[in-house]
Amino acid sequence: MVELKTPASIDAMYEAGQIVGQALTAARKAADVGVSLLELDEVAREVLRAAGASSPFLGYRPSFAPVPFPAVICASVNDAIVHGIPTSYRLRDGDLVSIDCGAELGGWVGDSAISFTVGEPRPADLRLIETAERALAAGIEAAVVGNRIGDIAHAIGSVCRAAGYGILDGFGGHGIGHHMHEDPPVPNEGRPGRGLPLRPGLVLAIEPMLIGGGTDGFYEAADGWTLRTHDGSRAAHAEHTVAITESGPRVLTACPDRTVAP
Repeated sequence: MVELKTPASIDAMYEAGQIVGQALTAARKAADVGVSLLELDEVAREVLRAAGASSPFLGYRPSFAPVPFPAVICASVNDAIVHGIPTSYRLRDGDLVSIDCGAELGGWVGDSAISFTVGEPRPADLRLIETAERALAAGIEAAVVGNRIGDIAHAIGSVCRAAGYGILDGFGGHGIGHHMHEDPPVPNEGRPGRGLPLRPGLVLAIEPMLIGGGTDGFYEAADGWTLRTHDGSRAAHAEHTVAITESGPRVLTACPDRTVAP
């Protein structure tokens, strides 16, 4: 069932979304050569604790998962696309890192993701990340009253395909509100003019997931959570929680140092 949020509810989701933005900003600033993924998780945990928020990731266990998720961030490195479990792995020069984080505050959830490089970046990685952010921005721009879910999907997919990248097959964005995953699903590729009409009060997590090698294939790692590229190429993930309003899309999870966001 699709739930439309009131303006007051969207304001409450904005408060949760700002905490997510702060956690992602803190994790990104802490990420450096030699820093472990577990240390980045602890940085995000401290931001949530200080804000009086909880994590919708911690303990989450969908039907496919062998164990509940053990962290407050997903930390996916290089060929890991999404759902990476933070481990003792220490970041190396040139790593491409995607961090996904959520926060629950007052019964409302925000969800967002960023990708970045550590140390000396590879030009190809910077292009991949920039394209993920452009695809996200295109999806957000299409999230207006009168459009449909297919218009968001088409906008995202067009940017990704034009750049020669693959799209994580079978995964995409989602509705969000009292729960992290709500209806409707938001594909990262589709036909314009199709799907659920976009109405004021609909809140979506829009999240392109790009595969640098150009194919859509992936496999599930032994931990039962991490999704990795079949061809070993690098991946990038970008996400915002966005409310559809009469005056246009409202981004609820903007980070202070994030350069591509309406």
